[in-house]
Amino acid sequence: MELFPVKSYLEYLFKARHYKGHGIHSPFMFELVSDVLFDRHPYYAFDEIRRYREKLKNSHQVIEVKDHGAGSHKLKSNIRKVSDIYRSSAIKKKYGEILFRLITRYKNKNIVELGTSLGVSTMYLALTGNSNIVYTIEGCPETAAVARAGFKNSGLKNVNLINKTFEDALPEIFKEIDTIDLLFVDGHHKKDATLRYFEMCKQKAGNDSIFVFDDIHWSKGMEEAWEIIRNDDAVTISADLYQLGLIFFRKECQKQHYIIRY
Repeated sequence: MELFPVKSYLEYLFKARHYKGHGIHSPFMFELVSDVLFDRHPYYAFDEIRRYREKLKNSHQVIEVKDHGAGSHKLKSNIRKVSDIYRSSAIKKKYGEILFRLITRYKNKNIVELGTSLGVSTMYLALTGNSNIVYTIEGCPETAAVARAGFKNSGLKNVNLINKTFEDALPEIFKEIDTIDLLFVDGHHKKDATLRYFEMCKQKAGNDSIFVFDDIHWSKGMEEAWEIIRNDDAVTISADLYQLGLIFFRKECQKQHYIIRY
């Protein structure tokens, strides 16, 4: 067993607090914790995502994966079963539901996802309604093809899947949108790359934008990237849920960092 994830998780448990709406002075954070993080309303879209998860989990399809980032902790071969990719990399249900509830609550219109993979997280972003558009980027052609087929079968009309590297795709997206209302970063998993994408996307951040980073404790480098991001001058509120890191740019809020037991 690697020592880093164990040490990192124990440190998180020591620092994290069970807020659940208590002990929070910021009205915005009180709302976020009460109405988003710990809301358990079962939305209709969750059934559609559950069916897609079951399909991936039971898939016998084999594809060749082209990794552009740090790769997988668990899967070493580039020839992989779709079911294995799903088990090792698909977003967990409770974190996917956070993405869905964020968009449902704050009505984000322009959504950008770095790292489509098989498209499970994309569905949480897109099934919130056809009034938003999800630009999702996946560098691997065969993985993107699996995700695209899933979107088609689910009848999603508001997903624009771009099969390019993040660096190549982002400038194209920036030409089409004025702001990124919600950004979900789930790819590359390296310090320098994560900071580079943050700086690129920050140019399109508005006062109400929400940036979500996955795997912020994946490695020492990712933890260092998260520390730099949450301390950025443009960021006012940040929340560490261990798996996910959320940042907000609201100028009306005082700068504060929350570590939430989730």
